[in-house]
Amino acid sequence: MEIRRKTGVQARGKAFVMLLMAGGASLALPFQAAAADLDLAMVTAAAAAEISGVTVFGRKDDRRTSTATKTDTPLSDVPQSITVIGEAFMADTAMQSMADVVRYVPGVTMGQGEGHRDAPTIRGNASTADFFVDGVRDDVQYYRDIYNAQRVEVLKGPNAMIFGRGGGGGVINRVTKQASWDPSREIHLEYGSYDHERVTADLNQPLGDRLAGRLNLLYEDSGSYRDHVSLERWGISPTLTFTARDRLTLRVLYEHFEDERTVDRGVPSVNGRPARTSRSTFFGAPDLSYAAAEVDALSATVEYRLSDSLVLRNHTTLAQYDKFYQNVFPGGVNPAQTLASLSAYNNPSQRENLFNQTDLVWKTQTGSVKHVVLVGAEFGRQETDNFRNTGFFGNTATSINVPLAAPTIFAPAITFRQSATDADNNVVAKVAAVYVQDQIELSAQWQVIAGLRFDSFDLDFHDKRTGQRLNRTDDLVSPRVGVIYKPTDPISLYLSYSKSFLPSSGDQFASLTATSKTLEPEAFENYEAGLKWEINPNLMLSAAVYQLDRDNTTARDPLNPSVTVQTGSQRTKGFEVGVSGKITEVWEIVGGYAHQEAEITSATVAAPVGRKAALTPQNTLSLWNKYRMADAWAVGLGLIYQGEMFAAIDNAVTLPSFTRVDAAVFHDLTEHVKVQVNVENLLDEDYFPTAHSNNNITPGAPRTIRASLTARF
Repeated sequence: MEIRRKTGVQARGKAFVMLLMAGGASLALPFQAAAADLDLAMVTAAAAAEISGVTVFGRKDDRRTSTATKTDTPLSDVPQSITVIGEAFMADTAMQSMADVVRYVPGVTMGQGEGHRDAPTIRGNASTADFFVDGVRDDVQYYRDIYNAQRVEVLKGPNAMIFGRGGGGGVINRVTKQASWDPSREIHLEYGSYDHERVTADLNQPLGDRLAGRLNLLYEDSGSYRDHVSLERWGISPTLTFTARDRLTLRVLYEHFEDERTVDRGVPSVNGRPARTSRSTFFGAPDLSYAAAEVDALSATVEYRLSDSLVLRNHTTLAQYDKFYQNVFPGGVNPAQTLASLSAYNNPSQRENLFNQTDLVWKTQTGSVKHVVLVGAEFGRQETDNFRNTGFFGNTATSINVPLAAPTIFAPAITFRQSATDADNNVVAKVAAVYVQDQIELSAQWQVIAGLRFDSFDLDFHDKRTGQRLNRTDDLVSPRVGVIYKPTDPISLYLSYSKSFLPSSGDQFASLTATSKTLEPEAFENYEAGLKWEINPNLMLSAAVYQLDRDNTTARDPLNPSVTVQTGSQRTKGFEVGVSGKITEVWEIVGGYAHQEAEITSATVAAPVGRKAALTPQNTLSLWNKYRMADAWAVGLGLIYQGEMFAAIDNAVTLPSFTRVDAAVFHDLTEHVKVQVNVENLLDEDYFPTAHSNNNITPGAPRTIRASLTARF
């Protein structure tokens, strides 16, 4: 297999020109809808939004979702902890990534992901695959951008009834911006510390009384507070919405996204703490450490209202992912604390996803009891090619030592070739699922939701190195039940139970052996009680207490690393509370607190009973305030606290607790032009927010300033 770095010089230039041309073409679209046509179109768009659940959390009329139940449901009627990060809040805090988003989500931390992928830990359970776009899997390892996201939803606890396998701690779903009949155009320019440059555009245009188009664009070229680290990415995402006879709605979305960056795996540890080097010091060879991801995704949703009470919806997504990363990264430090070891490898992978979901939603009534019945099916096929080369320093050495005081090396003599244990495989995963759910309104005070999903998950594994072919089929039954009690209209109390499974091949189908193919799937079981309270029409409070058990965990046998064995179990107990909305007409807040205890409850190969789960702090707190001082001025102040946590399951290295303060100033130059300055880490706290292992620890960014200009017309 040929492996090479994409230099991207020509491609990037063409990409930027392409963005400008596409933006100009969209800006040139004429207003074609007359007033009467626009009224009809806006009614149709409202109907489409009701189904899609595309809303901004905070306004009373918009506190609804279709993701959690696949039906249009108020958040207060979902017996589950859900945090929704809306578009306005993402803009106010200058969010751009999944790591930015989860800072304000109780019970979630973002791992380092070896410097090339999103890797959240949700309620003590780590994953790289529990990502979705409009309810469909986006389970490849790369860094996602939120330039075309209307909002991001984090649904906590097992979600297999809706999302299928995995999702043991929860899932993260991006709801994309859809074309509507409300003309709008927005250009956003951003410049900041460490050569940060970013431009996005959001262009929405009615093309008649039945057709609307939208175009989202992104280009970013940025440096970093880390020496020799940079990134460049761009994306284009056009969407079309078509309606016919007020019954049929067709939505088509395409996205092309590319991300190329330096792979930075941080610093090693010394004496159980992160090494106290300069937070800009790069460990490894930056010119040989890079990642390139290319995503092409096409989706189409057809919704047909058979009657006022019966809706048929079909969603098809085809996505292709091309990913390559290579890294020279730090290992341990010698006892004298003078040398750090470096190792290297690279890993190209390709994946193609095809998913088709069909849902029938029926609103009916038996006597005084109301029902919203969901019957659905999902079929999917995923084909993945994995390949890995080990880096050799010379003929046989797979690591070298460098001075701890000078760990950055350039143009080292490294060759990349396969070792006896490196991957070279092809995996085909197929799923066929059926599910049924009933949302029952017994009275104005009592509701019940009950559902059951059956998945047949089939995996074919071909080891190209040995020629071995293995197959495993898992039949998974995932229940969900919840009870909601409303003592008064603004308050909902709930109890819920849910369960999900993860097949023995893992969340990325990384390997299957003759021994692991006989292992039982991991099981996740969640009990939860909670409260959702609309304190006033513009302010919502939620709270939840839960117990999440994970059983049938797997690990490599330390006596025979080629063998995977069934190990023990893990339990997470926790409490979390979130708040979002307006305290007064001029004071907005978004915040959350979480307390978690995640530990091994029966011994695993990697850890005895009582060990704490990695990257799971006992306490986290986040609070963002935005206060409008006058018609044209506003200020923002944010606080993020993260308690100490362990970098790995052996609990040998601790990441210290920290408190970070962020701030922002907003000024409306005109009705349509706004300037904004965000300051991250205002007090210049020295901290370590995350890690991948005991010797891959990320230093937090120093004080960082970003200025932006947003024009709407």
